[in-house]
Amino acid sequence: MTTERLLLYILVMAGVTYLVRMLPMVLCKRKIGNRFVLSFLQYVPYAVLGAMTFPAILYSTGGMVSALAGLAVAALLAFLEKDLLIVALSACGTVFVAEWLQRLLAG
Repeated sequence: MTTERLLLYILVMAGVTYLVRMLPMVLCKRKIGNRFVLSFLQYVPYAVLGAMTFPAILYSTGGMVSALAGLAVAALLAFLEKDLLIVALSACGTVFVAEWLQRLLAG
């Protein structure tokens, strides 16, 4: 990945997040009372960020097996409500070990 592409991704994510939060303030002058709309607007930035980063999780490693292993560990630890740093380091460690084992078994 080039630096220009990374900066473009960051700019797009920032723009999408900003637009989603800014548009309701511009379009709705009075307070929004509908609970469904409020819930929708609250979770959209997280959904967009997840949709943009999920493909990178699967294709940023050396193979699909290590990516799925890291994803499984991250999902399990997040479900168990562990700290973000613990989740990230554990997922990275799992990917490292899975790729090491794959190389060891292949060669």
